[in-house]
Amino acid sequence: MRVKKIAIVSPSLGLLGEPFVKHEKEIGFRRLRSYGIEVVAAANACKGIEFLKRHPEARAQDLLDAFRDPSVDMILCAIGGDDTYRLLPHLFGHDELLHAARNSQKIFLGFSDATVNHFMLHKAGIHTFYGQSFLSDVCELEDEMLPYSRKYFEELLATGTIQEIRPSDVWYGERTAFDESQIGVKRVRHPNRGFELLQGNAVFSGKILGGCIETIYDMFDNTRHDDSPALCRQYDIFPSVDDWRGKILLLESSEECAKPEIYQKMLQTLKAAGIFEVANGVLAGKPMNEVHYEEYKRLLISEINKPDLPIVYNLNVGHATPRCIVPLNVEATVDAARQVIRFAWGRE
Repeated sequence: MRVKKIAIVSPSLGLLGEPFVKHEKEIGFRRLRSYGIEVVAAANACKGIEFLKRHPEARAQDLLDAFRDPSVDMILCAIGGDDTYRLLPHLFGHDELLHAARNSQKIFLGFSDATVNHFMLHKAGIHTFYGQSFLSDVCELEDEMLPYSRKYFEELLATGTIQEIRPSDVWYGERTAFDESQIGVKRVRHPNRGFELLQGNAVFSGKILGGCIETIYDMFDNTRHDDSPALCRQYDIFPSVDDWRGKILLLESSEECAKPEIYQKMLQTLKAAGIFEVANGVLAGKPMNEVHYEEYKRLLISEINKPDLPIVYNLNVGHATPRCIVPLNVEATVDAARQVIRFAWGRE
């Protein structure tokens, strides 16, 4: 499968419609079109932060329309955010998403708050791709997309799959400014450490499922949004313990760089959900700017408290640049000794 048309959606934050990202949007559209790809923004995707905050039904409609449009090959999230759970009544109230996405072969790519969208599509029986977004990756302000990120993005565009993931040789300090003065300014590069096996067997297999740990935590905790846990329970969006059986849990942490005591609480919540009792392993992403790098490692070991459960740390995905792309719901084999994750397409 070669991607010929991309629809950009804003299922969470409406940042794409704000004037201050106009230069980034132009860079991103130009890069995508340089591949010979037709690019469209969904009808409501560029209506701005306030409009989309007030109208989750408009965000939901864009997602449904993108799945229903037979000319669209790839649905690309503009950016993350924190309230895509509010789409649930508009996507599952009458099984709208299940009908629109049934048997879909479209690529869905996003990360951060899009974790909820990935769980929605998992409920519909569709494999998706986690780890990059339009503004965060395609619109990179350097002269080109970051090489490691571009490699995986181009593989997905050309084949519709990701065959294997290896560590990046470098990681980048996150930008603190994104205005036009930053166009062409290079990020600060640091040597990377590769995949770190924290415990358990170096080789383990299973379908990967998961995403941003803060977003997952919000499905259980109402600190950020009062109604988030209730809506997620109402629409049964978090996978059951049986669904987690034999899976590999993917966890990566956001730009909030949660204090260790908060990270600990998030892990305790996942443990109480029973995931670690039935999972085949854990893949944990690099924290942004390596903040709390060693503390998170220790907490993964102590809070999961299952010495035989494999835990591999420092995956380049999600909020720490550069970013690979992780296929979800596809059989994967992690080999930490050989520093590779391989995917077995067609064996689901």
